[in-house]
Amino acid sequence: MQFTSIEKLGRDTLISTFKQEEQFKHKDTVFGIGDDAAVLRISDYESALLSSDTFVESVDFDLVITPLHHLGYKLTIAAISDIFAMNGKPVGITVNLAIPNKVSSEMTQKLYEGIHYACDVCECELLGGDISATRGPLVISISVFGKVEAEKVVYRSGAKIDDAICVTGDLGGAIAGLRILLREKSEMENLGQTEFQPDLKEFEYVVKKQLLPQPRMDLIQQFEVLSMLPTAMIDISQGFVHDVKQILTASGVGARIYQAALPVAHETRNVADQMEIDVDKYALYGGEEYELLFTLPQKEADRLFKVFDDFSVVGKVNDISEGLLMQTGEGEEVDLISIQD
Repeated sequence: MQFTSIEKLGRDTLISTFKQEEQFKHKDTVFGIGDDAAVLRISDYESALLSSDTFVESVDFDLVITPLHHLGYKLTIAAISDIFAMNGKPVGITVNLAIPNKVSSEMTQKLYEGIHYACDVCECELLGGDISATRGPLVISISVFGKVEAEKVVYRSGAKIDDAICVTGDLGGAIAGLRILLREKSEMENLGQTEFQPDLKEFEYVVKKQLLPQPRMDLIQQFEVLSMLPTAMIDISQGFVHDVKQILTASGVGARIYQAALPVAHETRNVADQMEIDVDKYALYGGEEYELLFTLPQKEADRLFKVFDDFSVVGKVNDISEGLLMQTGEGEEVDLISIQD
């Protein structure tokens, strides 16, 4: 049997191979693999949304720089964000843990404090789960169940030419926060210290963006109030460029991004300056934002802005032949990535 490493293949390509396999199709499955959540028919008027995320210590999180109550909160928000990305509302979650001996019952309790807090914020119930032992790292798997009116499900695949490309909040803060935490960890280790207790007041904003991401249920609520539907939507978990490409590929379109319109907080710029990194790299490629990236006709974007101003129009949907371009502040065009690759 031929051996191809997953690292070489890539996450997205691996998932696409699952879609190609012949499999049983249930009559109540509206949409399976390929979006933020699966869509199942409850009735002619209502759909269920199902999503699952698995997080592995030393791959997806670092226990040295992440307090356990913050970890429980963050991972729960990350999982629930997939429901918001489909224009749905979460109902409940289940949490499965594989716990090594180094994690005590008191530590597990702290983890669940964060999970419960995230559930309270998102008006979602912890329904149960499973706990097992492991000789490996701590593994946390969260499955989410949500609901949405059948006619109001929003997929990645509906973006239309001339739609405005919009994003909530600001970009790059989460990766900036991570870089600060990792720098402080390195300094701690160099000094031979055993406890991670840095003074992070100067970097409070970006550290909170990394450890305490805010769920964007406020945008979903505004869509409901305005009887408005985005044409396509995704949450920014892998990075802006990666996730906008997901929409463009699914929709069969291209896009032009405006560099000057990318929303970046001054705190994020300060960190980039300290790290001697181009802040656009944080904004374009930093992940774990859990902001919502969506497309709307420009008139609808203007209507939304009148009542909800925590979003930015950062680009425009174009024909697929243009690929994914970024117009710089100097008017030059940068080919971010070819959609047709």
